[in-house]
Amino acid sequence: MDHVKALIIKFIMCTAVLWIVLGAFYGVGFGDILMLSVLLTAVSYIVGDLLLLPRFENWGATLVDLGLTFLGIWFLGPLLFEENIPLGTAAIFSAIVIAVGEYFFHKYMEKEVLDDWDQFVTDEDRDVERAKVQTEFSEELSDTDRKRDE
Repeated sequence: MDHVKALIIKFIMCTAVLWIVLGAFYGVGFGDILMLSVLLTAVSYIVGDLLLLPRFENWGATLVDLGLTFLGIWFLGPLLFEENIPLGTAAIFSAIVIAVGEYFFHKYMEKEVLDDWDQFVTDEDRDVERAKVQTEFSEELSDTDRKRDE
């Protein structure tokens, strides 16, 4: 149920941003925005939130979501939009605003949805975490100390 709630939140965020940016500024129809939101939400949730967020933390997943959103709008825009708009500008502006939202969405995902972070940690990482590493301090022996000890 947590994944369904997260998908709904992500879909609403994506749709709202695209509706404001593409709909208000560039006149793209709501049906096109809805279709693009469904596709972007599905791909970025699977790739960015489920696969990469646990491995690369928030910053890495946010950058991937920025790239996925930009490429998604860039490639799907000509197929979906009937309007002739400056697609590069619209894509980068939408991707930046969505990436800001994704940053906060990832914090929600970490706390509420992805509660089992240990499943993504390798055995080597666990060994390093469990190891009790201590530094040994000692005084260096000078030549006079060595002669005295002999």
